[in-house]
Amino acid sequence: MLSRSIVVQSLRSIRDRFFDTRQQRNEKSDGQGSSNEVTGPCLDNLTVDMQFLIMTFLSPQDLCRLGGTSTYWQSMVRDPVLWKYFLLRDMPLWQSVDHLSVPQVKLTGSALLDDSEMQLDYMAEYLRVCPACRNQWQYQPRAFESVTSFFQSLVPVSEPQFAMFGPGLEQLEISLMNTIMNSPHVLPIAGPPHRQIDGIGSGISFKYKDQHRFNIATLYSTNRTERERARLEHVNLRSKIFVYEEDSESNIPLSVNPMFNQVCQAVNGFIFVANAETERDRGWEEECAQIRVMLDPAVGAVSRPILVLSCVSRETTDRNRIHCVTIAHQLQLSSLPNPWMVQDTTAETLTGLLDGIDWLLRHSGVKL
Repeated sequence: MLSRSIVVQSLRSIRDRFFDTRQQRNEKSDGQGSSNEVTGPCLDNLTVDMQFLIMTFLSPQDLCRLGGTSTYWQSMVRDPVLWKYFLLRDMPLWQSVDHLSVPQVKLTGSALLDDSEMQLDYMAEYLRVCPACRNQWQYQPRAFESVTSFFQSLVPVSEPQFAMFGPGLEQLEISLMNTIMNSPHVLPIAGPPHRQIDGIGSGISFKYKDQHRFNIATLYSTNRTERERARLEHVNLRSKIFVYEEDSESNIPLSVNPMFNQVCQAVNGFIFVANAETERDRGWEEECAQIRVMLDPAVGAVSRPILVLSCVSRETTDRNRIHCVTIAHQLQLSSLPNPWMVQDTTAETLTGLLDGIDWLLRHSGVKL
């Protein structure tokens, strides 16, 4: 985390430069010197320490409005060190990140910005990746597009189907899928499914916002008895979904098991459940490989989205979880050609699940 004293030091240097420049300009205009004290509104009269403290309580939108009140505040609000501080401070609190909003900057807590970082616009980067700002910038269809969408809604479309897999389905104390099945107030079961996949079954159909049906086919690594034993003994099993190198103990998959090929070809997208609990005792290489094998362009279109549910069993007051941006980097999602999103989710309460489903349906072509 970037030290607050470093930010105050940077803001103080901006303030000093601003008033040195203004003093020189006044001396040239009337030959009279001016003091380094600020006159005018009370906020300008406060010390830099107090000004920074006030800015830490403002929303990004309010900070931008503050920068539009005067040239002084424009200089202060545009400070890259200030926005780097906000980015490092707020990023662990954000509950989602996607392929359009993943931070592209060097996120370290170093005291000084190196030459490459000085060229970065941390303010623009924060406003691009902040979830609150993302929601305001959502695409709004034009009038003729809304009319077209209305007529399209009258045409029956096939029920979108998604394949759900990943270690978070099996390693957590509380089963995410069991909670979903027993929470009709969150996602009611929609009755008999419309689509069948040979060898896998029909999955389970749900209804989003009481009108949009979709289907989830859950792909477990092995049978329930073996999964439970592996969870209690903290053993990492090879998944029967994938094919591995013969005569090797590596759990890095090479390809999808042929009996699951039809799943990868038929579904409209994927849901990967990641174990986001901080006490996990394994790396991310296996999960990275599983995602890439499932999304192999030779099996299906690269336009199909993947929703990564960053899942913990229970939410704690201190948010003791691996935050979504870290999971996106660990899974190397930025290298994928597919659209993706990482959404924080809690297996016990299903917090965040509907936000992820909303994103997944939109990127699967469903008009919400």
